[in-house]
Amino acid sequence: MKATKDNVVTIEYTLTNEHGETLDSSKDNGPLAYLHGHSNIISGLEQEIEGKGIGEKLKVTIAPKDGYGEIRQDMIQDVPRAQFEDADNLQVGMQFQVQAGEETLIVMVKSVSDDMVTLDGNHPLAGQTLHFDVEICEIRTATEDELHHGHIHSSSCQHH
Repeated sequence: MKATKDNVVTIEYTLTNEHGETLDSSKDNGPLAYLHGHSNIISGLEQEIEGKGIGEKLKVTIAPKDGYGEIRQDMIQDVPRAQFEDADNLQVGMQFQVQAGEETLIVMVKSVSDDMVTLDGNHPLAGQTLHFDVEICEIRTATEDELHHGHIHSSSCQHH
């Protein structure tokens, strides 16, 4: 069986940045099961996994445009500190949900000055080239229920 649209693919993975620092790993979070062909993972990784079989190992480099996008300057804004209810406790790295029209965005505090706060709505991995070590450990046909709901109901990848 191959990784194709409407199959559930389970992978072990390690994600590193350009400096070789581990950003995320299935060793910490358990294997990742996703519905292939439904944009449940970044497009560049999904394209590399397409057509691969169980047991295959991949080393993949994903450019920002096929990952979390380039950094968009229009997603970075300075906001008066007085607009925050808990302005005295604001710290770099804090995250907030904000409404942007009908969309809910997660923004991170990038800097805090006496009167302004810089918020960044870019994904934390935007603008970064990503390196994945991937092993495909399970592929199965999605159930009708999973296809209908658009998410996975179980995963049974064996750790080795």
